[in-house]
Amino acid sequence: MAVEAVIWDFGGVFTTSPFEAFNRYEAEAGLPKDLIRRVNATNPDHNAWALFERNEIDAARFDALFLEESTALGHPVRGADVLPLLSGRLRPRMVAALKACKAAGYKVGCITNNVVSEHSPGQDEGQKMAGAMAQVMPLFDAIIESSKAGVRKPDPRIYLMMCDLLAVQPDQCVYLDDLGINCKPAAGLGMKAIKVVDVDQTLAELSAATGLDFAPEEVA
Repeated sequence: MAVEAVIWDFGGVFTTSPFEAFNRYEAEAGLPKDLIRRVNATNPDHNAWALFERNEIDAARFDALFLEESTALGHPVRGADVLPLLSGRLRPRMVAALKACKAAGYKVGCITNNVVSEHSPGQDEGQKMAGAMAQVMPLFDAIIESSKAGVRKPDPRIYLMMCDLLAVQPDQCVYLDDLGINCKPAAGLGMKAIKVVDVDQTLAELSAATGLDFAPEEVA
């Protein structure tokens, strides 16, 4: 079926990846590279990160649970030290591509795994993320936040919830995310899934899927 909607992740798509910040923190703290991602990938449906993104625990409990989980892997890290690392720099070309999709008549939605904003420590980082979201979020026709919906990617239900909000079928959708684990269920439902590796690659694949031109000089 023809594409009618483009559905986007937020962090790592419209902003630079938090994984870069994780790796910088690990290097500065003398921790193994990708330790934070290993913690998050262990027991992924019920660990501190999953519970926090479904808003089932508060910031204090997340701090304690993440410390327990990282300690179990041999390197204690407080959850409160991880949350400020989530912010990234806004990618203007991705924002311009979103605007172009909307102007061309595509329905646009955002599915984001997030935490309740007032839980997040780190004033400067929190303000940067809030500023980026304030520029982008009003552009969407529909938004699903895991912390409000009580369900998070990669649970297939959250993608179907977005389809209902946009009144489209999964095979009428393009889905963009920087995590393969989140792209897989979208593709399994029939969506055209694009894993965001870098901006040029992403816009080339999105152009092929939508027929729109995202040339750098037009979207910069």
